[in-house]
Amino acid sequence: MNWQELCADPALQNLPYKMELNQQGQIIMSPASVRHVLFQANIIALLNNIFPDLIAVPEFPVETSDGVKVVDVGLLTAEQAAVLKNNVTASFAPLLCVEVLSPSNTLAEMNHKKELYFDKGAEEFWLCDAQGTMTFYNKKGELSNSELADQFPAALDL
Repeated sequence: MNWQELCADPALQNLPYKMELNQQGQIIMSPASVRHVLFQANIIALLNNIFPDLIAVPEFPVETSDGVKVVDVGLLTAEQAAVLKNNVTASFAPLLCVEVLSPSNTLAEMNHKKELYFDKGAEEFWLCDAQGTMTFYNKKGELSNSELADQFPAALDL
């Protein structure tokens, strides 16, 4: 199965899961909780305030060497959005990729996604844990705070 087929399949519409594809075209599903969605919304709102000229997007599908992965929150330039507006997936990662850790996720999985996104051009990767603690990374490793948005809080409160 490819991403376009997954998106068009009526049997897969309105499922309460985040869906991704692995290299074999198999569907990987992760349940989304209200807490997960609230963290996403909080991150998007903060990014929109910090970067009024950029576009914070939820659930952004990126073609990677390990299938289509979906960034929980991405940050795009207007130029990137214009290039992609008619696409089903993106061949590159947003300049910032944020993952909100769900109970079904492992740190090994998140580290793998981090590397996949960096391979596709992301400048930073952020991880929000179940308590709202943020961890920031660039290609060189962990950062004490984001270089793109140094005013972004180290912890989020719902």
